[in-house]
Amino acid sequence: MDISKFPTLDPELAPLVEFLPDTSTSFDDIAAAREGIALMMPTGVMPGEDSLDIAAAVAPGDVPVRVYRPSGATGDLPGLLYIHGGGFCVGSMELEHAGAVQVASALGVVVVNVDYRLAPEHPYPAGLDDCVAAFAFLAGLEGVDPERLGVHGQSAGGGLAAAVALRVRDGDGGGARLCFQSLGIPAVDDRLDTPSMKAFVDTPFWSRPQAVLSWRHYLGGAPADGYAAPARMGDLSGLPPAYITTMELDPLRDEGIRYAMALMAAGVSVELHSFPGTFHGSAMVTDAAVSVRMAKELLGALRRGLRVSSLTSP
Repeated sequence: MDISKFPTLDPELAPLVEFLPDTSTSFDDIAAAREGIALMMPTGVMPGEDSLDIAAAVAPGDVPVRVYRPSGATGDLPGLLYIHGGGFCVGSMELEHAGAVQVASALGVVVVNVDYRLAPEHPYPAGLDDCVAAFAFLAGLEGVDPERLGVHGQSAGGGLAAAVALRVRDGDGGGARLCFQSLGIPAVDDRLDTPSMKAFVDTPFWSRPQAVLSWRHYLGGAPADGYAAPARMGDLSGLPPAYITTMELDPLRDEGIRYAMALMAAGVSVELHSFPGTFHGSAMVTDAAVSVRMAKELLGALRRGLRVSSLTSP
């Protein structure tokens, strides 16, 4: 890609952007997009994995999940539902395996990574139903503190995390409650009417053309309600505190900021951080200073939100 189109791009991220092809048409072929993202998934043993007991399980409704539990831990630990991104149409729990390992090992919490059904084969509310089922599964696990339950997701996973928080607030959590929601670069508005969504038609990894098809596939031709697109929800009161991040060069930037402001207007405590010079997916440049800061801040936000006394590793 031509980095001259992005004058505020963080210099440490420029080499990746120069290498990237134009991905704006990637959702024209979902099968090919799935193959492409599968090639990007990390392989091998992740740092911190040796400190965890990791097991496959099935949540109610035959929803595949993976449970990450600190080895030898005693007492009731906080629990976190981890939801992968992928525009509601691509990706799997493998996409966030490394992230789930990092959170579980660094914070000493139980993480449930959910492999929800994907659109267009399974349009809304299938994927969201799976995430809610996975949350109820997490809440019912032995050794998990029901008073310290959180949800975290990135991109479409951030939108699903916001929707899980709404569904749980409204009684769909099997009696459990959330104490925290972490929404990373969330996709929360199908109307696609924000300035960033209108302007960013060819930004790295995610752009307006992909977003248009993503929502079309997810909704399956039906109108969106406030659980499909949380920005449409009329009442945001009574939700748990939120940590929300956005990226400067991301079409999702402004809807994340708008959602944070709407939550605050509804009386919800929100920490909002828009990272300069970044783009959707730029955190894959893990050694860039802004990515290091981003990862550290996420762990800090989760530590506070889940009321973890201290980090178990730097």
